[in-house]
Amino acid sequence: MAYPLLQIRDLQVDFVNEIGSATAVKGISLHVNRGEIVAIVGESGSGKSVTSLSILQLLPSPPARYVTGSILFSADGSSQVDMLHQSADQLRALRGHRIAMIFQEPMTSLNPVFTCGDQVMEAILQHQRVSKTEAKARTLELFQKVKLPNPELLMDRYPHQLSGGQKQRVMIAMAMSCNPSLLICDEPTTALDVSVQKTILQLIRSLQETEQMGVIFITHDLGVVAEVADRAIVMYKGAIVEQGSTTELFRNPQHPYTKGLLACRPILHPKGTRLPVVSDFLNKPEQAPAAVSSNSVKNEQPTANHSETLISVKNLRVWFPSHKTFFGKTLDYTKAVNDVSFEVYKGETLGLVGESGCGKTTLGRSLLRLIEPTGGSILYNGMDLTATKRDNLKQLRKDIQIVFQDPYSSLNPRITIGHAIAEPMRVHGILPTASQRKERVMELLEKVDLKPEHFYRYPHEFSGGQRQRIVIARALSLGPEFIVCDESVSALDVSVQAQVLNLLNDLKREFGFTTIFISHDLSVVRYISDRIMVMNKGSIEEMGDAEQVYLHPKSEYTRQLIASIPKAMV
Repeated sequence: MAYPLLQIRDLQVDFVNEIGSATAVKGISLHVNRGEIVAIVGESGSGKSVTSLSILQLLPSPPARYVTGSILFSADGSSQVDMLHQSADQLRALRGHRIAMIFQEPMTSLNPVFTCGDQVMEAILQHQRVSKTEAKARTLELFQKVKLPNPELLMDRYPHQLSGGQKQRVMIAMAMSCNPSLLICDEPTTALDVSVQKTILQLIRSLQETEQMGVIFITHDLGVVAEVADRAIVMYKGAIVEQGSTTELFRNPQHPYTKGLLACRPILHPKGTRLPVVSDFLNKPEQAPAAVSSNSVKNEQPTANHSETLISVKNLRVWFPSHKTFFGKTLDYTKAVNDVSFEVYKGETLGLVGESGCGKTTLGRSLLRLIEPTGGSILYNGMDLTATKRDNLKQLRKDIQIVFQDPYSSLNPRITIGHAIAEPMRVHGILPTASQRKERVMELLEKVDLKPEHFYRYPHEFSGGQRQRIVIARALSLGPEFIVCDESVSALDVSVQAQVLNLLNDLKREFGFTTIFISHDLSVVRYISDRIMVMNKGSIEEMGDAEQVYLHPKSEYTRQLIASIPKAMV
């Protein structure tokens, strides 16, 4: 029998500081029934995570202040408790026991100095009257249930010894350890590749059906919503703008914001066309393009001219020692990149895809000699980069640039973004005076849709999407011929992702640079690339025209990757 596990009524959450207060959640009301999955979707800053953290009272107060409302929880369908009026001891008894939470980043959620087994056992011992032997047996059973390989071995491993997908499964095991009535999943698949993401989604769905839990699934990925949720709630600037069954929401969205989120996904648009963004629908909804079926998209844009080779890679190997003797002699290697050969043509965008750990980031960084190759050759305009001395390589740096995955750690928090963009120009002696370099930085800021007055601001004053645009401006400041984009849009909201992809297309047309675009999202790679190269376990699995690889893959591995992409219902 379905009954409301959770009822949020007229909840308003403010954040107060010495300057004043800001409202993060504006009088929202929602409910979650036993045995159903409710997705809360929206961009960063929409209030969805603040809502979920409020349920478990995990927001520090101050600065958080609950102005109005109630959060009523009922584990058995009869007696209700208001989470806003529970003591610390009462909350401790509910957290992890009746209401569990899976956080977005498993590396920061797990304690690095305890083994994975000990951390799950601790949760069991905290809430259940069982012996250590019983807790260990229960932990092993949970590790098997979440499909972790070699559960006995992983019991004694530390978080840093596991992959991202494995760490997330440990977090799911911990959340499920006390059979909670309500499970809150806060962006649990954001940074995972499509195949691991599919496994995690199937796991959450099967556990939810088996245990008849209620699930709140927070995400900005509409494909994931279509895959996993029974109902969806759309949040924008702290308010709920639309809610209903997932099928109805996708087939007949009512609010302009929901229409914008659905329409700006790259999978719905041919290569080279401009992606719509949410502001198009909010500002001029009558002029905004409608979402189309992904099956009807035909990419008929001409591909790049393949007559001139910019980079030629031959038998490239990047091996890391994995096992050494007591005296330091290497006995075995991890072959991150193993005997890889390919060419990159001038003016093209080559998409590089594969699961986490396949070697794509190592390959991208080794092309720039940020990671030293073990063997093979990298010919750039006929010059072998593997044989180039460091002094000569420094001169080449202005022609070969990289945009890293994480814009937060790519910028020095102690210097303004204007000086961060100008620094490589000063190092390479581009433009003779500081005032000329400053003028050039102002131009670049405008090109990446930022304002000249942002020159004097620090990285923490910008959103993730804005920081990514700053990093792109820094890479372009040297006028490079070749840029490696390493997962540069993977952690961005779908609308911000559309803005950055539009920007890359515009800048490529203007500056004519060549790009290797690394991503685990095949739909994004299909949209932006001329050719696609698929990597698996350090080797090239398949390579060809973007449309050919996406629509008619030859390799079974590529077919599995494409099958793992969440199919949004449009």
